[in-house]
Amino acid sequence: MATGWVCHERYFWHDTGTGPLGAPSGGHLEPLRHPDHPDTKRRFRNLVEVSGLLERLVPLTPRPATEAELLRVHTPGHLARLRERSEAGGGDAGDGESPFGAGSYEIARLAAGGVVTAVDAVLDGTVANAYALVRPPGHHAVADRGIGFCMLGNVAVAAAHARARGLARVAVVDWDVHHGNGTQALFEADPSVLTISLHQDGLFPPGSGAVTERGTGPGEGFTVNVPLPPGSGTGAYLEAFEKVVEPAVRAFDPDLLLVASGFDASAYDPLARMALHSGSYRLLTERVLGLAGGRVVVAHEGGYSPEYVPFCGLAVVETLAGFRTPVVDPFLDGLLAVPGQDLADHQREAVARAAAALDVEALRRP
Repeated sequence: MATGWVCHERYFWHDTGTGPLGAPSGGHLEPLRHPDHPDTKRRFRNLVEVSGLLERLVPLTPRPATEAELLRVHTPGHLARLRERSEAGGGDAGDGESPFGAGSYEIARLAAGGVVTAVDAVLDGTVANAYALVRPPGHHAVADRGIGFCMLGNVAVAAAHARARGLARVAVVDWDVHHGNGTQALFEADPSVLTISLHQDGLFPPGSGAVTERGTGPGEGFTVNVPLPPGSGTGAYLEAFEKVVEPAVRAFDPDLLLVASGFDASAYDPLARMALHSGSYRLLTERVLGLAGGRVVVAHEGGYSPEYVPFCGLAVVETLAGFRTPVVDPFLDGLLAVPGQDLADHQREAVARAAAALDVEALRRP
């Protein structure tokens, strides 16, 4: 079966303003553009088309998430505030660093609904797997506010939807460079949803994503964090998959795997200090396709290099579709010539700490 593709022009109309690096412009800070500007994802979408890959994908038309679907993970007050601010011309999602313009609440609903659409297509057997190129991102949003450029928890809404459809277990693997704190918080007490986050240690949110964060109550052990040292490349991420991600997911045996796919762990990203390249993401995608019987939905999150995100994203979609286009990553040889892709001792030790905190037996189905 083919790979599904969710995208919509409205995603590129989400207006984040002119705050450089997410800081409000003014005073001595000249306006420029917010890091989460539409060019990065639009260029990704354009490369998928000009590569010839788009015609091999199954287009999936997104629909807005319903209020009932959003209320499975968000509070009524949060939705009301977003709606009111959006209708009034814009505002902030909740942390002072997540601006949005007029109409962005409806776009955010369409983003969350886009991931739900992808989940339904996979569960219904319409496609084997799917990529949802949605915007705004979602993995930082918590129940009552948006954080880190996120308004609604796109992946969390989709996971809750899958559970509502009768799936017993859903796993989330988050390879965005920032900790998936929102998804974690929304399911930290729920043993039916396994959340795994690989992220740059201590980057964002501050003080979030330690290996000691393992869930609460009945969900203890079903939250897994792999904080990796700055500078980690392909070797460190593959070690994390081999020692933590794959053992955890296989033991959990989910009915569906959701991937929170940020490309901000690439070597060219301005908001992080990691070293991945397009080939790295190709390998990671191959690994996730070997899990959950291949029932995989990948949802776009962060990634702030308009030059490089398209090539990382294309590598993921090519791998999902099992088709290699003629496109050659023009930056790859240069990145491979820079030392740092091999697993280093301090990175191995970081992964070992995460593996030591993992209780594989507790994750197994009863």
